Amino acid sequence: MTQTLEPRTEVADTPQARVEAWFADLEASFRTGDATATAQLFATTCYWRDLVAFSWNLTTAEGRDEVAELVDSTTADASGFRTEEAPEEADGVITAWFTFETAVGRGRGLLRLVDEDGPKAWTFLTTLHELKGHEEPRGQARPMGAEHGATKDRITWAEKRRQEDEALGTSTQPFVLVIGGGQGGIALGARLRQLDVPALVIDRYDRPGDQWRGRYKSLCLHDPVWYDHLPYLKFPDNWPVFAPKDKVADWLESYTKVMEVPYWSRTEARHASYDESTGEWTVDIVRDGEPLTLHPKHLVLATGMSGKPNVPVFPGADVFAGEQHHSSAHPGPDAYAGKKVVVIGSNNSAFDICGALWEHDADVTMVQRSSTHIVKSNTLMDIGLGDLYSERALANGVTTEKADLIFASLPYRIMHEFQIPLYDKMREIDKDFYDRMEKAGFELDFGDDGSGLFLKYLRRGSGYYIDVGSAELVADGQVKLAHGNVDHLTEHTVVLEDGTELEADLVVYATGYGSMNGWAADLISQEVADKVGKVWGLGSETTKDPGPWEGEQRNMWKPTQQENLWFHGGNLHQSRHYSLYLALQLKARQVGIDTPVHRLAEVHHTS
Repeated sequence: MTQTLEPRTEVADTPQARVEAWFADLEASFRTGDATATAQLFATTCYWRDLVAFSWNLTTAEGRDEVAELVDSTTADASGFRTEEAPEEADGVITAWFTFETAVGRGRGLLRLVDEDGPKAWTFLTTLHELKGHEEPRGQARPMGAEHGATKDRITWAEKRRQEDEALGTSTQPFVLVIGGGQGGIALGARLRQLDVPALVIDRYDRPGDQWRGRYKSLCLHDPVWYDHLPYLKFPDNWPVFAPKDKVADWLESYTKVMEVPYWSRTEARHASYDESTGEWTVDIVRDGEPLTLHPKHLVLATGMSGKPNVPVFPGADVFAGEQHHSSAHPGPDAYAGKKVVVIGSNNSAFDICGALWEHDADVTMVQRSSTHIVKSNTLMDIGLGDLYSERALANGVTTEKADLIFASLPYRIMHEFQIPLYDKMREIDKDFYDRMEKAGFELDFGDDGSGLFLKYLRRGSGYYIDVGSAELVADGQVKLAHGNVDHLTEHTVVLEDGTELEADLVVYATGYGSMNGWAADLISQEVADKVGKVWGLGSETTKDPGPWEGEQRNMWKPTQQENLWFHGGNLHQSRHYSLYLALQLKARQVGIDTPVHRLAEVHHTS
């Protein structure tokens, strides 16, 4: 029988004292195993987001009943909650950074308290930072490197690395095989390397970074440098705010070498199957033209959160005399000077490609099939990102690591409430721009609820453009605009459903991407793809994000319904931040730590 503890009613009136009293009550409820008492420490409307520390999952408990459910299911044995710095109070909310320990690890978090008959948790973020006994060799624990003294048969660093490379995949098998060597796979590979998890990253391109080198030549990052650091090794202080694609590619290649990520280029995965009896994958690959079979315990698909390209097949495509390709295969504008180009789509890639083609004197028409959210880059950097990822943020003590946790601490359920005022302000600042776009006939939106770019990205991964200049070409009529869906192609035209005919020498399908589980269908089976279900989205019941509510990104960075199959990716920020939690989950399994998963996500959509 457990003893029910009454929450404290008398607390000191300083933020520090209130936080300390709350933590004391929290630990007391944990010690007695009284989930009801724990839940009563939370406000009536409350959110506990846990990244691995208590749940061995990425999950958000919403409301007191779900808080109690999480406490009842956990084996974390958490204690030692301590503030890292003096809590701050503003607008009736106390914000406190803290650390804590569990039976197997150490964590960090962010607490927000409100006054509801005493201090109660409104939002509570807990994250696992490291595993006890398996800490990364950093700081004072960094390796010596050199072995001083005279030793016969000394093995140098280069020799040791060569031995590891020669053994991997032959005499030794990777515990984790990461398929996809872009920024996501490389970041995870670096994390696993530091945690001493035998892992291998494979990619079909010739060199790390070729995923970027091969894209259209005007491509650059639309997110600023402060948002885009990789784990361990940040960009230099003189790195450009928006890095061109080839500079990003070279950085990824050098990062792979410096961080000693086991990485096989020119390697393609052909088929994978899982043996439940052995808990092992069989993965058939081809490396440099030679077939090879690997037997990892865990398989991570890091093939890009956007999934497989959506390439529409319209009637008449087979008789069209010009060129056709998806935006992912667009080589750039050089060969199309003087040509008539029709770009199907009106999001990031479409605008970038239209702008570059216009610069090279192509006659360009954009076909807008549905409304698009546009936010000007400078405004987004100032209003949307400036407090977290900027020189201004750094000057205020908000490091990248701190910013990541602040962003993670806002539950997805209420994130739109914080975003809507920001985008209302952006819309006001750039009113003239939006008026000119609408006058040109461009259909604008700010998301179903006005919450703008980030929620569109998290919910559907599409439907937006960060304007770095190309939208002005549409506003000015320099890039022509048409509306509607494509009905068919003729030998020389694209014909829309309303009968509009657009002459074309080239058709670019900037038509987006499907769910990542499409890669699982190709590599493993449609049965496994359906078993894990749709990847990405929140279940917000907004456009292209069907319900029910998930509370977290579907299937990303956490256990799936297919044992030992994981999905990893996202933008550079997500690849950096969430690679830690995925790596810790994999490390725990490698060393035999018990990892009971709380609320393994159900599957509501197969694609």
